[in-house]
Amino acid sequence: MPNSRKIPLAGTEKIALQGARVIGPTDPHQLIEVSVVLKHRQPLPPAQHRAQHLSHDEFAGTYGARPEDIDKIRQFAREYNLQVLERGDEVLRRTVTLAGTAGNMEKAFGTELNEYEHPEGSYRGRVGAIQVPEEYAPLIAGVFGLDDRPVAHPHFRYHTPKGTFGARVSSLSFNPNQVGALYGFPANVDSAGQTIAIIELGGGYRPADIKNYFQKLGIKAPPVKAVLVDHAHNRPTTSNSADGEVMLDIEVAGAVAPGVGIAVYFAPNTDRGFQDALSTAIHDQLNKPCVVSISWGGPENSWTPQSMQTFDQVAQEAALLGITITVASGDNGSSDGVSDGQNHVDFPASSPNVLACGGTRLTAANGAIAQETVWNDGAQGGATGGGFSVIFAKPSYQAAAFAGSFRGVPDVAGDADPETGYNILVDGQSMVVGGTSAVAPLWAGLIVLMNQKLGRRLGFLNPLLYPINPPNGLHDITQGNNGAFSAGPGWDATTGKGTPMAAQLITALAAALPAQAAAAPAPQKAVSAD
Repeated sequence: MPNSRKIPLAGTEKIALQGARVIGPTDPHQLIEVSVVLKHRQPLPPAQHRAQHLSHDEFAGTYGARPEDIDKIRQFAREYNLQVLERGDEVLRRTVTLAGTAGNMEKAFGTELNEYEHPEGSYRGRVGAIQVPEEYAPLIAGVFGLDDRPVAHPHFRYHTPKGTFGARVSSLSFNPNQVGALYGFPANVDSAGQTIAIIELGGGYRPADIKNYFQKLGIKAPPVKAVLVDHAHNRPTTSNSADGEVMLDIEVAGAVAPGVGIAVYFAPNTDRGFQDALSTAIHDQLNKPCVVSISWGGPENSWTPQSMQTFDQVAQEAALLGITITVASGDNGSSDGVSDGQNHVDFPASSPNVLACGGTRLTAANGAIAQETVWNDGAQGGATGGGFSVIFAKPSYQAAAFAGSFRGVPDVAGDADPETGYNILVDGQSMVVGGTSAVAPLWAGLIVLMNQKLGRRLGFLNPLLYPINPPNGLHDITQGNNGAFSAGPGWDATTGKGTPMAAQLITALAAALPAQAAAAPAPQKAVSAD
C-alpha cells in the first residue's frame, strides 16, 4: 500500500442530510463504482455563441483529458487494488471509471463510508472531504460515486385542485402542440434528423403510451431510445412516480417538434449519475443530440462546489460543441423549497452555461393568448423558481440585465401552472401536468424548430437572446411574483426575458447570427425506436 501523503480535494466536503441517522459502517466488501473526472488539457474559453462549433475529435484533441493523466489514474487504481473499467471515451469525457470494494475505496480516497437512514430513503454516505495522494490531486477535477444520496428532484406538478393526487381534468389545460401554436411555433417543420437528449434520474416510459398518445394527437410518434447510464434502467412503475416526469418530457418535446428523435438518458439519482448522464449525452456520437433537456435539480446549498463546478464545465463543453441545454428553474418559488427563510436558486438552472426556464400561468381565448402572468399558486404551494446564484458570477450576457454580481435565474419562461398545464398520458392514465419541467422540453422543441428554420445549430443561445427585447421575439411578463421577486419590465427573477414569440424570435436570431464560415452540416439520422 502506498505511503504518499494525502491532501483534500477542494470543494468535496459533504455533511449528512438533515434528518439522517447513521445505521453503521458500509460493508467493506460492498462493490462500488466511482467516476474520476480529470481536468481539461487546457482551460476552456469563456462560453459564447459560436459561428463554428468544434467536432468531438477537435474537442478531444484540444480540451479532452491528457492520455498521460489517464495512465496516472490507472496507476493510482493499481496501488489501491481498484479496477479500471475501460469505456473507450476516457479522453473525450475526461472520465475514468474505477470499481472496487468499499474498504479499498475508503483507503484510496481517505474517507469513511457509512450507511444512513433518512425519511426519503436510505443511502451510503460520507462526511468531510475526499483526500487523494498529493501527486494525483492536480489531475483531478472531481470524484463521484462514493456517496449515493439522491441529489435532485423532478420539477413537475400534477393538477390537483383539492391538493391530492389523481385529478385528471382541467378546463384550462392544453395539448403541448396547442401551447406551441399559442407561442407561434412554426408549423409544418419536419424535425427529423435532429435529436433531443432528455436526462432522467428515475422513472420510465412505456412505448405503448407513446404510440397511443401521439395517435390521439394526430402527430407521428417520435422515435424514442433509452440510453442507460451507470446501470440505470427504463423502469416505469405507476403514474404517481417519476414516470410523470419522463412522459411529460417526451410528450411535450415530441408534440411541439414533430419528427424529432428523442434519446432518454436514464441514470441513478446521485451526483455521479447526474454528471455521467450529462457528459454521456453531450459526447454521444451515435445519437448526436443538438439539445439537452433537464427537468431535475435541487437548491444550490444541497450540492458540493465540486459537483456544481464539474457539471458546469460539461455544460461549457456543450457550448463548444454547438449543443443547447435547457433546464427547469424549479417549482418552489424564491425559496426553492429551503426552509431557512432565505432566497435560493435551483442547480443546474443556475449554471451560466444553460438556458434556465421559468414558469407562467397562461390562459387563451379564440386561439390566442388572453393573459400570461408569473406562475404562483399559493393554494397548491407551487411557484416558478427564480432568483440569484450564490455560486456563479453574473455572466457577461446578463451585464445589462440587472444590478448585482451573481447569475440571475431564469433566462426565459413558458406555461407551467398545473391548472393551465399539459394533457399527457402516463402509465395508461390521462393526466394534467405542469411545473417548470414542462418548460425545459418546450424550449428544447422550439430550439430544434429554430435550428431547422435557420439551417444551423444555435448552440449556446443566451448571448443571442439577451439583446432581443419585446416585442421582437419575446413576450415580457410584467405581472405576478414568485415570493421574494416580482415581474416587471425587462428581465426579472421570475420569468427572465419572457416567453417566446417564435416567428419574431426566428427573425431576430437570423439577423443576430454571425456569418457562418462553412455550410451547415447535413442533418444526422434520428434515433431509431426502442
